[in-house]
Amino acid sequence: MNIDTRNKVLSIFLGIVILGLTWLLYDSIITPYQEVLEREAMTERVRARMSTIKDVLIQYEIRNGKFPPAEGGLDSVVQFIQTDSAMIAIQDSLLTDNGERFDVLQIVFSQRDGQRFTYTTNDTIRPPLYLLQDPTTEDAIGSLERTTMRNAPNWN
Repeated sequence: MNIDTRNKVLSIFLGIVILGLTWLLYDSIITPYQEVLEREAMTERVRARMSTIKDVLIQYEIRNGKFPPAEGGLDSVVQFIQTDSAMIAIQDSLLTDNGERFDVLQIVFSQRDGQRFTYTTNDTIRPPLYLLQDPTTEDAIGSLERTTMRNAPNWN
């Protein structure tokens, strides 16, 4: 094999190696970044659903004079959405996730892992307080002790 042929073969081989290493470098940077973006998008969707539940809880309190009880409270929220005429009228905008409509029964579940949100109340102080939490993160709306955190998300 003469030197010109050897140089051409070596150049082609090294070019392929460079392209392969370039792809590995690109993939090692982009893949983790895409995972971070997907996690952030999921967090925003879960927070939006929690905010929707908060809005329904506020409407429930306005119409009934109190928040739903802690025992079966989220089931009361679902029933309220299904039976209240004002909630029925806005169900199309209320029950959407990324532009797709979902079942009203799914509103009390996190999109992240399908776990049910936790809901507790404190009606021993005035005004009555509630706490709505995502079971897999520290995201919460409301507080059981501080009236200044009533209806306020902890991620703002």
